Amino acid sequence: MLTYPYIDPVALSLGPLKIHWYGVMYLVGFLGGWWLGRWRAARPESGWSAKEVDDLLFYIVLGVVLGGRIGYILFYGFSGLLHDPLMLFRIWEGGMSFHGGLIGVLLAMWLFGRRYGKGFFQSTDFIAPLIPVGLGTGRLGNFINGELWGAPGNVPWAMQVPCNRFQELCQDKLQLAPGSAMTPPLHPSQLYEAALEGLLLFAILWLFSARPRPTMAISGVFLIGYGLFRFLVELVRMPDAHIGYLAFDWLTMGQLLTLPMLLGGTVLLILAYQQKR
Repeated sequence: MLTYPYIDPVALSLGPLKIHWYGVMYLVGFLGGWWLGRWRAARPESGWSAKEVDDLLFYIVLGVVLGGRIGYILFYGFSGLLHDPLMLFRIWEGGMSFHGGLIGVLLAMWLFGRRYGKGFFQSTDFIAPLIPVGLGTGRLGNFINGELWGAPGNVPWAMQVPCNRFQELCQDKLQLAPGSAMTPPLHPSQLYEAALEGLLLFAILWLFSARPRPTMAISGVFLIGYGLFRFLVELVRMPDAHIGYLAFDWLTMGQLLTLPMLLGGTVLLILAYQQKR
């Protein structure tokens, strides 16, 4: 059993300006994806230029930030939006949804394709191996913030979390007695996701895309891989306190939102190889 280490969520303070590790992780993810995109564009058969990758990054950032924030409010905090519409703009308070960010990126790819003459799936196949970089760094940001914890578990690497720092976790989600010092050992599900959705999914997609593949195939593998890993991790992750389990005492909102990804990825993969034949 481990104890969650104290990590100051503020990476750097410059007077009234505070730079949070969560934002730094997003920046590292964007820059890492941009660098790898440049690497992929340098291949003779890529069909992409360095300038197109630079412009693509701008569209992706807009899609991730706007889609992630709007998606979080709609999927996880819509009731709060009705009482406080301005919460949509208070991004410094946290709250980003991967599924909302994905929808935002897909819309951004459509707009990018219209402007630069790229097919929609030509764009999504290109960026799919780059996305896990941002997913992995984003989950590390969640861990630093001490959010999105897993359920109690008895694995050797489970972590106790101090209640004096994370009162919402102790009182709202775990409903511990007032004055409790530590949580029971919890699954560090943020690290599970960083390893699966970040590192492992990146390795799968990077190796799969190293050889020419039919259009839509790489996008399909991404959707299947992410959907499967997210669904599995959600089995040991606590649901949002204001939503809880949707059904069966285990189905979460995150799992429900991954089902269309699994179905869509399977359809894309089948169509890709049927088209090749």
